[in-house]
Amino acid sequence: MSGDIPHVAGVEHEFVDAGGLRTHVAIAGDGPPVVLLHGWPQHWYLWRDVIPLVAPHARVIAPDFRGFGWTDVPSDGYEKDQLMRDVLALLHELGVDRFSVAGHDWGGYVGFLLALEHPERVERFLALSIVPPWPSRDPKTALDAWRLAYIPVLSTPRLGRVAGRAMARSGLPAEEDAFVDRLEGERGRATEQLYRTFLLRELPRLARGRYSAADLQVETELLFGSRDPVLTTRAVKDGAAQTDRLELELVSDAGHFIVDEKPELVTDRLLKLVGRP
Repeated sequence: MSGDIPHVAGVEHEFVDAGGLRTHVAIAGDGPPVVLLHGWPQHWYLWRDVIPLVAPHARVIAPDFRGFGWTDVPSDGYEKDQLMRDVLALLHELGVDRFSVAGHDWGGYVGFLLALEHPERVERFLALSIVPPWPSRDPKTALDAWRLAYIPVLSTPRLGRVAGRAMARSGLPAEEDAFVDRLEGERGRATEQLYRTFLLRELPRLARGRYSAADLQVETELLFGSRDPVLTTRAVKDGAAQTDRLELELVSDAGHFIVDEKPELVTDRLLKLVGRP
């Protein structure tokens, strides 16, 4: 397994001590700050095709969450609130006050938390392949719960890290080695913690209505691949319909890994969101 950080033209890599965590962050370009947040089972390199296109117009900041990529692997702290605080601590060290954010998968979830809890910091938000974190009003969405059967598997100690690598290997559409290699060893524990904290702590709070669509004050676009095998268009349509702050765009020929599948489209929507041509 190689520990070398993949190369992307124009990207510099820093290791920043922020909030008690040594965080790896990829940085490129100059201009208004845009924070790019990856999901599971990936890391900053998810954005490899997006960064060179956005960097001429913005200062791109793409961190690795705790336990992923080249960031340290603490034994705890994988609640998504903590991931949000990690991002804010990093931005404080980098001298960034207000920013736009794009997030895929769990990065999209953390992006929603930033927009909901810190709207004074977030200019605009591009969510990718994630369902908004407020309860559904459509009772039919309960019929899709079977799609989440993999979560208890990934949450199980020892089993989760093995199953996670297998799922990543078979599910990623491109350059899977760059990501699967960073799930080995102690980093496999991060997968288990990420999903276990969601299953046991966060999901029950979400079901009780911790967040409401009425709380979203940040201009948000949600880009969603209709071929997503886990999340459904029914769920995202219901979430988007609850607020006029969120614009939903369905992409008929994309699946869950929309950044890998449609980097030019993601870049176009991101640049429009931050007011660039």
